[in-house]
Amino acid sequence: MKEFDSLSEKEILALAISLEEEDERVYADFAEGLKDNFPASSAIFQAMRADETGHRQRLLSLYQKQFGDHVPLIRRQDVRGFVRRMPVWLVRPLGLDAVRKQASAIEVETRRFYERAASRAQDANVRQLLDDLAQEERGHEDRAQELTEQNLPPEILEDENRARRRLFVLQIVQPGLAGLMDGSVSTLAPVFAAALASRNTWYAFLVGLAASLGAGISMGFAEALSDDGSLTGRGHPLLRGLICGAMTALGGIGHTLPFLIPNFRLAFMIAFVVVLAELGTITWVRHRYMETPIVTAAIQVAFGGALVFITGVLIGSS
Repeated sequence: MKEFDSLSEKEILALAISLEEEDERVYADFAEGLKDNFPASSAIFQAMRADETGHRQRLLSLYQKQFGDHVPLIRRQDVRGFVRRMPVWLVRPLGLDAVRKQASAIEVETRRFYERAASRAQDANVRQLLDDLAQEERGHEDRAQELTEQNLPPEILEDENRARRRLFVLQIVQPGLAGLMDGSVSTLAPVFAAALASRNTWYAFLVGLAASLGAGISMGFAEALSDDGSLTGRGHPLLRGLICGAMTALGGIGHTLPFLIPNFRLAFMIAFVVVLAELGTITWVRHRYMETPIVTAAIQVAFGGALVFITGVLIGSS
């Protein structure tokens, strides 16, 4: 790996060509990855790709004039000082915010490269082109804003916001809600059955903890292995599995923790109140994100929870 200050003008131009080619391809990947869910934003990155193509052609033309046709392969990873980029363009489906942040970071890094390269250039033509490109990179943020106003009128912005919300529900809310419902409802029977059968709060706590963690692990693996998200658009399977598993464990531990209180009657009452709060939370999430009518959601959740709770009480009292 070479130090930037040791590069010759020839090597600096070769590196600049390589950087522009890489940025051009990254923006093309952004545009391709966004076109299904965010077509207007995809058009923005297509335009930015075209800008990088123009920069590369100008650099290549000057290089050929100064040094001939052969351009040595010098890449960003060959020179010390460049930031390692996370390959977000490889993730499908692409997140709009993540892409825009990555694009902003690319523009800042490229601008700083041109400013530093121009300060070291001895040839007037090379220095002039590098200065011009630094100025253009500095104005890319303004250019992106112009493109946003041009390609994203209010009605399209509204469509893209709806698409973003749909992806959020699909990739985050659904696995989280499935886990919360399973953890909150399925662990009711073993926890309250153990509590009523033993009248021992510590025993009930251990049963609830085991049931919650076991259900969390099981649900997490089931969600992660259900599909890889490539066709369904449900996002990265490991993230879904982590969310689902964590919410499952959380849903069960919520009404398990009260049994750390030695007083059985008090612990049981607090656990029952926690169960009502959990069912209320599930009802709100279903209404807020799944667009289920609040009354319908409340009846469905309460009915399922009541059946499991009664099952636990009957078994524990027998």
